Amino acid sequence: MKKENKIYNEHDIGYKHILSQKKNFIDFLRGFIKKEWVKQIREEDIILIDKEFIQEDFKEKEADIIYRANIKGQDIIFYILMELQSKVDYRMPIRLLMYMTEIWRDELKNTEEKIKKRKGYKLPAIIPIVLYNGKNKWTAVRSFKEILNGYEMFEENIVDFKYLLFDINRMEKEELIKIANVVSSIFLLDQDVEIEEIINRLKIIGKIIKNKVTKEQEESFKRWIINIFRNRMEKGERENIDKLLREISEMEVDGMISNLGRKLEEEFKYRERKGREEGIRQGIQQGIQRGLRQGIQQGKIEIVRNLLLLGIDIEKIVKASKLSKEEIEKIKKELN
Repeated sequence: MKKENKIYNEHDIGYKHILSQKKNFIDFLRGFIKKEWVKQIREEDIILIDKEFIQEDFKEKEADIIYRANIKGQDIIFYILMELQSKVDYRMPIRLLMYMTEIWRDELKNTEEKIKKRKGYKLPAIIPIVLYNGKNKWTAVRSFKEILNGYEMFEENIVDFKYLLFDINRMEKEELIKIANVVSSIFLLDQDVEIEEIINRLKIIGKIIKNKVTKEQEESFKRWIINIFRNRMEKGERENIDKLLREISEMEVDGMISNLGRKLEEEFKYRERKGREEGIRQGIQQGIQRGLRQGIQQGKIEIVRNLLLLGIDIEKIVKASKLSKEEIEKIKKELN
């Protein structure tokens, strides 16, 4: 269990580092949220809030990122919760409400009393976002009202909100390639696919990263690769990959990706060759064992034939040979 938490925390750190860069966050919004208000957000109008609102119960399971944006003079808060674990948490709407309430409490606490008493005072709107990379499809409800008894009866008289969900493993490869930014590249590599597909994706990503990102984004992408990518490898391969990652960490990002792809290809071919050799070895071994079994069976049949020719009773032959009565009668018919 501790090992799993360590991996999730590495994922948390990697994603948090990527999305804590304003340019990456803006690219994420523009690439994945098809809403009119996204077009109105500029990089200079957003501020990263350096504070966590994670509950103590979930410290080992998740991380969060909070941005304050100003859209046409109105304060908006983006609350991004990174649910980087394998199981779906059906309490998500409840947890999000708790975090949102804490953000508003903090807002009220840090606002002057005279401002809070004004008729036109408003709390900032919060846009809750969940980033999930589990293998299982996300099946928790998306609207808060759906976890309330009798919500159909009371309609608009109950609390409700709907969070934005990004289920990384259910995203289409072609769409991620089309978006072509640092975040979509990371989603491509973080999906649960075979190693040969990872190699193919690295070749595509090399071109995206080289041509469409800033130097700062390149560095954040390299850090993500180094901190996270080794967890995709099996234990026997991880040592070789660690060594390679150390060697290529100082390279330009396109050279780094190219070398990583080449090394993975070598590892894949080596594993494939070893698998074939092991298959051949097992096939030979199985052939020998099958031949021995067939030889023993053939020897039994010859003995049974001789006993039948001597006129020995079938019941006695069954006991002596451990063949069934039906098998011996079949051999007798062949003799006749």
